[in-house]
Amino acid sequence: MRTLPRPRGPLSSALLNLLERDDPSRAPELADRMEQSPVDPDIFFDEDLQLCLFVLYELHYSGFDSVADRWEWNTDLLQLRSRIEERFETRIMQSIPAIPRVEANAQSVAEALSAMVEAAPGRSVADFVARRATIDQVREFLVHKSIYQLKEADPHTWAIPRLGGRAKSALVEIQGDEYGNGLPGRMHSQLFARTMAGLDLDGEFGAYIDRIPAIVLASVNLMSLFGLQRRHRGAICGHLAIYEMTSSLPNAKYARGFRRLGFGAPVTDYFDEHVEADAVHEQIAARDLAGGLVEAEPQVAGNVFLGAAAALLLDGLAGTWQVDTWESGATTLLPAAEVPA
Repeated sequence: MRTLPRPRGPLSSALLNLLERDDPSRAPELADRMEQSPVDPDIFFDEDLQLCLFVLYELHYSGFDSVADRWEWNTDLLQLRSRIEERFETRIMQSIPAIPRVEANAQSVAEALSAMVEAAPGRSVADFVARRATIDQVREFLVHKSIYQLKEADPHTWAIPRLGGRAKSALVEIQGDEYGNGLPGRMHSQLFARTMAGLDLDGEFGAYIDRIPAIVLASVNLMSLFGLQRRHRGAICGHLAIYEMTSSLPNAKYARGFRRLGFGAPVTDYFDEHVEADAVHEQIAARDLAGGLVEAEPQVAGNVFLGAAAALLLDGLAGTWQVDTWESGATTLLPAAEVPA
């Protein structure tokens, strides 16, 4: 990521100022300052805390041009991250429905995941884009998606060394497709960057971080929360299973919406690719990845369904907020500088 984002509150301001130091030093006041900072009663919508969490997680990915790599494992930053994660996880656990109890076999797991998808709340962004979205609204849609899609698959890849057997093979197969199967220019993140370019948007990861609100950051932070921690190896697999199971049909609708507005290839290539690929991935993710993991490690079944439920919860909240905002005639982007062309 090129540059640090702008702060959104006292805690993110303190964190970002600290990261500008060339030589990482102890910063014990940060974690304590979190307890003293004013916070939104709902952490899903807390701009200050979600931005902090996003920045702390990005230190484990590509980092920031102006931030020394040694900050990645600074113990005080890890303590701060742990405090925010604790509040985040508590909010998730308070919000998700009861975790399914199923037999430890792949078919039962796949059926339970399908039932969760059918019962998921939230309004459909895909339906809105397909039928009603304007050019400005689909540009906003791409800006929101860019904060994950421009590094698509990376949070789930953390799980590969934590799995074995059938589940590991399934995840490697899915991720191979996400990364283009070794073909230059076919990584899904690159396809998405070309989609953005077709609408005169900047396709570099993080270019629009200052426009993306907390509820969207929360959905992305959730993946890193699960992917970076071995105790949540089941949750990141359940999360990916839900993503694959809820991808093919929505992407067909997104492609339809962009064609309605006059766009074809290469703008629609990203969505068309996912219609085909994720129809296959759905079966692999539900049965072989999530189901295979539960068969091998029955004790992580609850964690698998936690990841699935959390993904549905946050995406449902974000989708409902997005559609409601558009229907009110307002923008879904934070009021900062104009989105650059």
